[in-house]
Amino acid sequence: MPSQELTAIALNGTLKSSSAGSPSSTDRMLDLFEAELKKLNCTMERVRLADFNIKPGVSSDEGSGDQWPDIRRRIVAADIVIAGSPVWMGQPSSVIKRVLERMDAFLSDTDESGRMPSYGKVALVATVGNEDGAHHVSAELYQALNDVGFSLAPNAVGYWVGEAMGSTDFKDLDSIPEGVSTAVHMAAVCAVHMAGLLKQHPFPSVN
Repeated sequence: MPSQELTAIALNGTLKSSSAGSPSSTDRMLDLFEAELKKLNCTMERVRLADFNIKPGVSSDEGSGDQWPDIRRRIVAADIVIAGSPVWMGQPSSVIKRVLERMDAFLSDTDESGRMPSYGKVALVATVGNEDGAHHVSAELYQALNDVGFSLAPNAVGYWVGEAMGSTDFKDLDSIPEGVSTAVHMAAVCAVHMAGLLKQHPFPSVN
């Protein structure tokens, strides 16, 4: 267990807002991550992105009514960022994609050493769906997150996919499959270990 407490933020890219009152399978997957991180002295906050007005764009602030700046602040303050998304038409959801587009601003928002605000932060992926596509979703999210400066730990994804064309959602399962629990545990352990190392030994100047 790390000697210092680490923090994580989970970005839930479900298409459902909280006001809809519908359970989110992505939220249930994030519950598993939160439980594992807690065992490792890492606290996790959660943001359901569909509840916020995140304007389209590639800057850190798109003006009046844009709620991205506060979410961005919370991301930059965390040690670990979890990108959660359902498999939607074989791809990440439009909601999580918008967040990645807004993180494009990290590429130019660098410090005097050329480091993006995401340097030294570890990214994980959580995804669920009823059709094959979890590997495609994680591949897209891995590339985008790494492109904007996040580090990826080994085994950086926890996922579940049900039967193609099926009607059972992850939130409806009576019990969590052992393979899913094992994957989430591995992701959490590796991410916390890497985040602790990077906190103690920041990346050098890249100028």
